[in-house]
Amino acid sequence: MPVHAAAAMLAVNAITMRFGTTESGLTALDNVSFDVAPGEFMAVIGPSGCGKSTLFNIVGGLLSGHQGRVAVGGETISGPHAAIGMVFQEESTFPWRNVVDNVAFPLEIARVPRRERIDRAHRFVSMVGLDGFERRYPSELSGGMRQRVSMARTLVSEPKILLMDEPFAALDEQTRLLLGDKVLQIQQQLKQTMLLITHNITEAVQLADRILVLTYRPGRVKRIVDIKLPRPRTSEIVSSEAFGRYVAQIWSDLREEASRGLSDDEARVRHAGEHRP
Repeated sequence: MPVHAAAAMLAVNAITMRFGTTESGLTALDNVSFDVAPGEFMAVIGPSGCGKSTLFNIVGGLLSGHQGRVAVGGETISGPHAAIGMVFQEESTFPWRNVVDNVAFPLEIARVPRRERIDRAHRFVSMVGLDGFERRYPSELSGGMRQRVSMARTLVSEPKILLMDEPFAALDEQTRLLLGDKVLQIQQQLKQTMLLITHNITEAVQLADRILVLTYRPGRVKRIVDIKLPRPRTSEIVSSEAFGRYVAQIWSDLREEASRGLSDDEARVRHAGEHRP
């Protein structure tokens, strides 16, 4: 169900983003609006080139020059905000720091006293399931474990909203599902508001309360799907009949948009061929 704007933790209103000039530019997003309630998990999914990462960077305050408004708790934001934490597709651990020191890094920058920041880092290391690995270095960890370190480092500042841009894209399917379980545990524990950018339908249905489907470029809101699966959810729900119906519904939307993208690419190739000297 739509969230009343006054009750929204995150409100995205009429976001349009264009790159380049009026004559030769590219519209990446066109009039994208949605709200996310406190404690809600929303996933954003769409075909390649639909502007998912552009949206992520706008909401996170990393990209300016857009039309429209992003607000946190009713406050319009125009850049990075302390209430928003971001986890990126590429894990970003520091190879010269062990797990605890990686996680404590934002608190060190904020000049939190050492004893407090180490205690808080240990708490979040435990929360992401890395007990016993506190003194290990990134080179000693798997890809999934390093991504968990990155997540703990973002969470240690206790943001109200967690943005994730395809954080498990480089991982195998089994690891993705298990880390999805861990993300849901963390969300329930912290009552976290989460926004996940993904191209993986299974991941979106497993994790989200609602899924926003974007069209092919320019990205517009095609549909918002309420996922009425019981919580708490684990990866075991993936094999259920109800889960399969949601996946089929969203795949139908994505296939339509991806086909438009493929046709567009083929037309550009033909056009380029016709104009070769």
